[in-house]
Amino acid sequence: MAKDPHFTSLENMYLSAPINQWYKPSINITEAEAEISIELEEKYFHAAGATHGSVYFKLLDDAAFFAANSLEHDQFVLTTAFTTYITKPVSSGKMTAIGKVVNKNKSQFVVEAVAYNDDGQEIARGNGLFVRGKFKLKNADGYGS
Repeated sequence: MAKDPHFTSLENMYLSAPINQWYKPSINITEAEAEISIELEEKYFHAAGATHGSVYFKLLDDAAFFAANSLEHDQFVLTTAFTTYITKPVSSGKMTAIGKVVNKNKSQFVVEAVAYNDDGQEIARGNGLFVRGKFKLKNADGYGS
């Protein structure tokens, strides 16, 4: 079965974002779910030699965002709230976050995301609320490419 063109367009949009030229992530989107991975590098570390919390947040928020946007075909969704829990420090290997929509109503998406290390151990989790924005996906850089 062919991949939904909406999911492919979202993946292209994500990978074309300027910030992701720095992180070099991989992404896979399916209905109500997104998986994003990055290889950890020293440039992501804080002074104590482990991955900075901003990297955990980015990966969790991005996975949750794209899980939500997989269900919205016209508008770019927006994060309105996101809570992050870092449960284990990590400083090498690959970090992978999986976001899943757990509730959707007329005005918002509730999404949970969990991040894992190379050994499949949970290293962080988060949850957030997302709403439809006014910006049209068709106008986003990379969407539809």
